[in-house]
Amino acid sequence: MAPGGSSYQDIGDSRSAYADYGIAPENAEPKSSPFRKSTAVNIIGGNHGTRSNTAVHELLECPVCMNLMYPPIHQCPNGHTLCLKCKTKVHVCPICRHELGNIRCLALEKIAESLELPCRYQIFGCQDIFAYHSRLRHEQNCRFRPYNCPYAGSECTVTGDIQSLVAHLKNDHKVDMHDGCTFNHRYVKANPQDVENATWMLTVFNCFGHQFCLHFEAFNVGVAPVYMAFLRFMGDDDDAKKFSYSLEVGGFGRKLIWQGVPRSIRDSHKTVRDSLDGLLIQRSMALFFSGGDRKELKLKVAGRIWREPL
Repeated sequence: MAPGGSSYQDIGDSRSAYADYGIAPENAEPKSSPFRKSTAVNIIGGNHGTRSNTAVHELLECPVCMNLMYPPIHQCPNGHTLCLKCKTKVHVCPICRHELGNIRCLALEKIAESLELPCRYQIFGCQDIFAYHSRLRHEQNCRFRPYNCPYAGSECTVTGDIQSLVAHLKNDHKVDMHDGCTFNHRYVKANPQDVENATWMLTVFNCFGHQFCLHFEAFNVGVAPVYMAFLRFMGDDDDAKKFSYSLEVGGFGRKLIWQGVPRSIRDSHKTVRDSLDGLLIQRSMALFFSGGDRKELKLKVAGRIWREPL
């Protein structure tokens, strides 16, 4: 529950370069990367070729961020290499401390262009092999790449596969987990006039062997305060499109109904929210549905998830 008095009720159904330069290993190769073992693709032939190719892979690892280096590859006067991104962040060689110049390592760039490499997400299930340059393009959209944590109440940087993220949401964020494809929840807020960044606790549903995230929050569209509920699918977009969902809220003879397709968690929470792809409730209508003196928000949101026929 975000600050502001909101509440939710379920009513039913060891590289030294890091320390020296303060640069985190951004999107570094997984620790069990094939480049750290003798399992690299043998493009030379024989056992000696495998060892040689593995050694080339190790040479292509930037000593600062530990990612594979792509041209332009830079080197210090003593021949130690690093990637362009890290070169812009440091002023001396992370290996020998010699002042960096503007020297390209053309020989290593030429060798790199001849390599074929497995996807960096091989340990997560991708078995494809790519030419050196096309590998980078593939990895940006590889369906085996890790997912970002879908929790919206904090700037969580955890990534992983769906199974690990479900455990992370349950254990670290204390998210409510529910089994079933129908739900009926009540959202309460003592001061509905304050809508800035009011986010209720995420709820996760186990349904059809998949997990769906139900979001509910208040924010401003321009100067107009609104409440919004929407569903995200814990998986890729192609699988998300196999499902549909409906949300409804109402009271006193009035009802608002939304039907849509859950968005994949590949799309960030902010992207989905800002696209207004969900059930939108204007504050005046939300307070009308709440009844009473309109000084407290009490909304009951019902929903259903179903699988679309093939």
